[in-house]
Amino acid sequence: MSDYLPLHEAVIPELPNYYRGKVRENYDLPDGRRILISTDRLSAFDRAIAAIPLKGQVLTQTARYWFERTADICPNHVLEYPDPNVVVGRRLEILPVEMVVRGYLAGTTGTSILTLYKQGRREMYGLTLPEGLSDNEALPQPILTPTSKAFDGGHDEPLSARQIVEGGLLTQAQWDTVSAYALALFARGQALSLERGLILADTKYEFGTDAQGRIVLADEIHTPDSSRYWFAASYPERFAAGGKPESFDKDFVRNWVVARCDPYTQDLPPIPQELIDQTSAVYVRAFETITGTPFAYPLRGEDPAARIRRNLARYF
Repeated sequence: MSDYLPLHEAVIPELPNYYRGKVRENYDLPDGRRILISTDRLSAFDRAIAAIPLKGQVLTQTARYWFERTADICPNHVLEYPDPNVVVGRRLEILPVEMVVRGYLAGTTGTSILTLYKQGRREMYGLTLPEGLSDNEALPQPILTPTSKAFDGGHDEPLSARQIVEGGLLTQAQWDTVSAYALALFARGQALSLERGLILADTKYEFGTDAQGRIVLADEIHTPDSSRYWFAASYPERFAAGGKPESFDKDFVRNWVVARCDPYTQDLPPIPQELIDQTSAVYVRAFETITGTPFAYPLRGEDPAARIRRNLARYF
């Protein structure tokens, strides 16, 4: 993978209203369109720790695969793809609730249902989970576990539907729409993933409203970074043994860093190229497994920033 140059950034001065995200460069055009460029930055520990060649293209093209296969369920923000790393979409007013859908008792964060369940909680997100569930076990049916950063100083806060509506984050009509969309998108994702030998265990969706107030799917959908995928063939045996399900392990770099320093307070040591290459290969494998199509590699040695600039010249 070292033959492919990473995209550290894509700053194009001729494009207006630049905003730098953790892994994306964003530009807002005067006519209501937004250009989103997925870089290869790997964000962890509240900073960019590396650039993984091909990562941005994998995420953009994986999301494209799913946007195209779910467009009959709900509208999405996509207008066109002028480059493998770029989507041009409608500019939306993002709704302040992230819709997380879970089909299994899994997760590692403080707001995940597995963490809460192991703490003894059965009432969460306005739902009641049954007793006797094991780690990574399938739930009786997929559930919505929405979160918002609106209530707690920027930290994800688990919420119930009632809290969301009574707190004014969404109207009842908006909640009814986004919850129905999220469950339908997840059902489609699980069905198509299983055809590819994968279990879509959980995922997250972001929605926004367009200029007409219509609710539109934004950001990305069912990518390896926004979703938890497990391999279906090995899941039963691993679950029966109490083991961790087999997944796309993309954490080579994160794990290596944590083993050598406190990444929140110390400088990072130089990251070996071998780890970066391994991570890049996992992203490509994820794309090909999820979509069932070969990855379209760029030209070896091509500067992705220069290519993106050429492909976006008509927007200057």
